[in-house]
Amino acid sequence: MEFFRIRRDIPFMKHALVFNVISFVTFAAAVFFLWQKGLHLSIEFTGGTVMEVSYQQAADLEKIRGQVSKLGYSDVQVQNFGTSRDVMIRLPLQKGPDGKPVTSAQQSEQVMGALQAASPDVKLQRVEFVGPQVGKELATDGLLALLCVIVGIVIYLSFRFEWKFAVAGIIANLHDIVIILGFFAYFQWEFSLSVLAAVLAVLGYSVNESVVIFDRIRENFRKFRKMTTHEIIDNAITSTISRTIITHGSTQMMVLSMFFFGGPTLHYFALALTVGILFGIYSSVFVAAALAMWLGVKREDLVKADKKGESTDRNDPNFGAQA
Repeated sequence: MEFFRIRRDIPFMKHALVFNVISFVTFAAAVFFLWQKGLHLSIEFTGGTVMEVSYQQAADLEKIRGQVSKLGYSDVQVQNFGTSRDVMIRLPLQKGPDGKPVTSAQQSEQVMGALQAASPDVKLQRVEFVGPQVGKELATDGLLALLCVIVGIVIYLSFRFEWKFAVAGIIANLHDIVIILGFFAYFQWEFSLSVLAAVLAVLGYSVNESVVIFDRIRENFRKFRKMTTHEIIDNAITSTISRTIITHGSTQMMVLSMFFFGGPTLHYFALALTVGILFGIYSSVFVAAALAMWLGVKREDLVKADKKGESTDRNDPNFGAQA
């Protein structure tokens, strides 16, 4: 399915160096902000208090969030669980006037006092303390999951294509991840488990776009024997533009719906996906494809030939012809 077809190839690789310099500067800035500011981690990673309360009628999450925020909790998380009457409240660790950490009992008592002043029918169902050790374990597991995804992508690309594509693809994917984290570090947006899930989703989404372009490059090497590598890659990217617009446009519409109408619970999740999708398109074209070109990918890497120089690939239109 195509909305349009571009008849003349766009010379993407002619400007690849300029765009990759921009990409490198953006990547370096992201690394700097991660080192200088660090991530603003949520209580899943740093520890805190989890409260579950219930109302007799549907709870107004915005009103509850405002009541708790007035107590000095700027990073409070309020969301429904189970039914619209049940609410989960996550509170970060807080220190008292004496400099000592406030206990979970003290936090829950303070919050329940504010909630009952507005709604006497509210009942406390459960209070639980999430220690920093649990947060450390979650962070470790998250990094391990990220590493497994990266290794899996490298293995997949190596078997599916060729090692040059695998190297180019994984560098492009790491480029996307670091830039997303750089945005969260610079603006000090809250980094939670849902954001980590979005980062993992972006990894798979970005590699999918790279695979589509790599697949078209391999196909072009089989079809067009007289084209240079630059022309092969330009044609591959140009011929997939319509598909990219349809796929990414549809996905972005869904993500923006979550961003604008999903409330604070989905806000940073949708934000991470938005940044990741935009840079995923950019990296697949100007990072992955360009790196594969600079690594010296050529027709012989993708289409095997016998000693006489004849193509041995039965999918090649020139199968059996002399090179």
